[in-house]
Amino acid sequence: MRKLIVNADDFGRHALINDAVIQGHLNGCITSATLMPSAAAFDDAVTKAAAHPSLGVGVHLTLIGEKPLLPPEQIPSLVDENGYLAEKYPQFMARFFKGAVSLKEVRAELAAQIQKVIDSGLRVTHIDSHQHLHVLPGIIDIALELAAAHKINAVRIPSVPLGFTGGYSCTPGQFVGRSGLIFLAALARRKARQQGFRTPDHFYGIVAGGGLREASLLDILRKLPAGSTEIMLHPGTDNQALAAACGWAHQFEEELQTALSNQAKVLLKERQITLASFRDIP
Repeated sequence: MRKLIVNADDFGRHALINDAVIQGHLNGCITSATLMPSAAAFDDAVTKAAAHPSLGVGVHLTLIGEKPLLPPEQIPSLVDENGYLAEKYPQFMARFFKGAVSLKEVRAELAAQIQKVIDSGLRVTHIDSHQHLHVLPGIIDIALELAAAHKINAVRIPSVPLGFTGGYSCTPGQFVGRSGLIFLAALARRKARQQGFRTPDHFYGIVAGGGLREASLLDILRKLPAGSTEIMLHPGTDNQALAAACGWAHQFEEELQTALSNQAKVLLKERQITLASFRDIP
């Protein structure tokens, strides 16, 4: 049997992302989304998700690129002089590997984020994180501990196949980064499964710029292995507006069109692939 989760990240970051998630769910293959607790359009996302209970909703744990939920003075190692979380992944990683990030503060901020989503009334299906920071050593332990405390029993494992680029070129630096992510994801999978968490068997997604094109999705579906697979998307309805708002030149519109692909619908039926959310995986 082949089960496929198509998860839209960054739900709640912008109303144009929220609109795309719902459009992709109602008319395409999106089955799940992960909600950014501190993002500007959180309330709009909660309203939309509540109106569409067939959409699985997880928590998109966020340690970069947004405001924190907690006051900056409670988490000084996580914020800059303006009270914001690290703007970019390299900034956070440099501080993390220098030992300048307090795991006690990470626990406090992530606990607040999960609690906010729980308090929204939505049924939380799983956890993942913005730019996959939850698989880092120490942070994975915190994420699993907090999830277990709230009886959230599924987690993303972002183990992208090393050869999968989605049709984009891969620089040496990106290859090294991808290799490191695969290694950390393997450790996180072992730890999660040892603790009784459910994780998809396979994962695909564009991890550095660009967007998942329809041709790449169709290729994934043709070769989809047995078991459960998660595909990560970042859909949106207006590239220019979202690039300005999010500071990220991503192909949001292309990923929405990928999710709406009629050819994908045909392949799903032909290959007897069952669309699912994290609550449906064994």
